[in-house]
Amino acid sequence: MEQGASTIRRIVPAEDQYAWTFGGVDPRWTIKPGDVLELFTEDCFAGRLRTTDDLPSTSIEYPFINPQTGPFSVEGAEPGDTLAIHLIDVQPARDWAVSTTVALFGALTGTKYTATLQPPLPERTWVYQVDTAAREVVFKALDSDYQTRFPLQPFHGTIGVAPAAYEARNVLVPEAFGGNMDTPEACAGATIYLGVNVPGALFSLGDGHYTMGEGELCGVAVEGAMTTMLTVEVIKGVYCDWPRIESDEAIMVAGSYRPLEDAYRIAHKDLVSWISQDTGLSLMDTYQLVSQAARSRIANVCDANYTVVAKAPKRFLPSDVPWMQGVHQRTRERGQAVLQSLGRR
Repeated sequence: MEQGASTIRRIVPAEDQYAWTFGGVDPRWTIKPGDVLELFTEDCFAGRLRTTDDLPSTSIEYPFINPQTGPFSVEGAEPGDTLAIHLIDVQPARDWAVSTTVALFGALTGTKYTATLQPPLPERTWVYQVDTAAREVVFKALDSDYQTRFPLQPFHGTIGVAPAAYEARNVLVPEAFGGNMDTPEACAGATIYLGVNVPGALFSLGDGHYTMGEGELCGVAVEGAMTTMLTVEVIKGVYCDWPRIESDEAIMVAGSYRPLEDAYRIAHKDLVSWISQDTGLSLMDTYQLVSQAARSRIANVCDANYTVVAKAPKRFLPSDVPWMQGVHQRTRERGQAVLQSLGRR
């Protein structure tokens, strides 16, 4: 199925159209399977931090963090199905981004729930310039003249659907519905599979990251606005208990919970079950295979739940398996046709 540039639906939300929870929000837009969208997503600070003098405590108001573009109701998506979201292209929408430290937030500081008598770490804000030509972002130290560069690797920290049981979950939370998983695997070329819990699925995305270290150590990546092109499909009668991700090279499962060991167990258990079911390998043979094949990343150790992404490279798996009914390949081809029509490939 090929689509030309004229068929792309471009959406730039107004300030009052952002969602601040997964679930509990009426759909802002309705789309059909096969539609191609080009979306603007604001950064996690809603664009309010722009200089090194801007601090989270004085510039933003909790819980209005991580604005989401959406939710989108997908025609034909019903509870028990799976929504497939293929990220065709993910690019910075600005030539700058920011990172911060936030009081009582992050992996190496006391928090409200990891209570200590030490005072919070100071709030600081770093501004990164984007070198588009070099595909790099520039780090500048605040307390010295030191500079270095990181590869520009844009991805979405948050992508999810409405949770089960008609819950509304804060956008800082990752769980079975997806949400704030903070995995660099949610990048251009990836297909994210999310189990549908309510009619229409009601998916949203945001929290653009221009680059991030493993685990999002201080709790904040290099945060920036994003322009993202995507397409969706509905897989009828198949339900993903946990978010699945497929790229050309690998299949993955994101497990999000606390403690970190449980996130690890969830991700790998679902990966083993998925591979066994789709290949016909026995559960124990698959357990052994994944034990040696997994290349698993810690996505975050700072959010309300921690996230581990269990990743099995396809080169270690039986060939020619139509994972999730071959949706990734079909949406990948659709996306490539769109990019070609726009002269981007």
